[in-house]
Amino acid sequence: MASEVSDYRKQEESITLERLDHDPATGISSDLLTLNIGPHHPATHGVLRLIVTLEGEIVRDIKPVIGYVHTGIEKTAEQKAYWKVIPVIERMDYLSYYFNAMAYCGSVETLTGVEVPKRAQYLRVIHMELNRIMSHMVWLGTSALDLGAMSMFWYCFRERETILDLFEMSSGQRMHTRYFQVGGVMEDIPLGFEKKLRQFLKTMPSRADKFADLLENNEIVLQRLRGTCPLSEERLLDLGVTGPLLRAAGNPWDLRKTAPYSSYEDFDFKIPVGTVGDNYDRYRVRHAELYESVKIIEQALDGLPEGPYITEDRKYALPPRHELATSMEALIHHFKLVTEGFRVAEGEAYYPIESPRGELGCFIRSDGSSKPARVHMRDPSFVNLQATAEMCTDTYIADLIATLAMLDPVLGGIDR
Repeated sequence: MASEVSDYRKQEESITLERLDHDPATGISSDLLTLNIGPHHPATHGVLRLIVTLEGEIVRDIKPVIGYVHTGIEKTAEQKAYWKVIPVIERMDYLSYYFNAMAYCGSVETLTGVEVPKRAQYLRVIHMELNRIMSHMVWLGTSALDLGAMSMFWYCFRERETILDLFEMSSGQRMHTRYFQVGGVMEDIPLGFEKKLRQFLKTMPSRADKFADLLENNEIVLQRLRGTCPLSEERLLDLGVTGPLLRAAGNPWDLRKTAPYSSYEDFDFKIPVGTVGDNYDRYRVRHAELYESVKIIEQALDGLPEGPYITEDRKYALPPRHELATSMEALIHHFKLVTEGFRVAEGEAYYPIESPRGELGCFIRSDGSSKPARVHMRDPSFVNLQATAEMCTDTYIADLIATLAMLDPVLGGIDR
């Protein structure tokens, strides 16, 4: 460990020039340039630092350095009642807060045996797929900016703002909504939500078409994506890579199909896959997912069941608000649940879901108290990041920037 710290300290200088072998036949010597990209470089999609060794414009080695936004969220969750962990856990991958909450709530529900009403499951699907589109909009806008297509950023964030308006309607918050609860969701969708959502679903496919027209008729974008930095399906599986990066290499693994949760088995949708697993396939897979998410939301709206939006087991759910003014028992129960929470029997559970970046799983171990003894998240950005060096070694540094964009890492999930 001491030697590793020493090695990194030697690389703290922004630029280091190292003289390599001298070829006496040609009189030419090779120079390696060790360059810091980050931790505040606009192409890093978060507070990430890459120590890159270059030979001219060719990348010879990459060492990711993480931890700049470490928040200790997992340990914080172990100091809070189960009920109070949700607002904390949402803030890891700050672009996938509904998915963070779903993985956590699903793990708690597995431990407690709570049955989630069908309506609540559909409402969760609607919000998760909206969140998937929103996350992809941030990815597409910022990635296009890295590739020189500046106007895409503004178009994508226009759609993102519409989705955040919908989140504000259903939960009162645009981000980190705490809408998902153990046993369901905190509120039913309000009046006007469905109408506004259907208007968005009507326009989103045509907007996605325009995004494709703008990018796929841009020769610079195509040259920076097509054929650059492919990685085989076998190697991706060896590294544990999931999500769009794995599907871009031709593997259709998607937990919504292979291990359905929250009634995803009720919906008809396709899993977009690529062929060679290069940056262009990574872009096309995520772009195609926009259309599939729209299809899922439309089906969920059309078939939205009647019934409660949260479990009727009052051990785990707050009593209805209207009862608080008329029932002392409801008021006491509300106070006890909010202040002390509920106890969970001893055991452990792992609940995986398909987030915008791949498999997001939550492991919880319970010791029988009202606080989890252990909370650990399997964040896809953390796992996927380790593929960066293999994708980009012996390629141009410009391809490194494009590849990092196509990885779509979120450092809040990596550091957590």
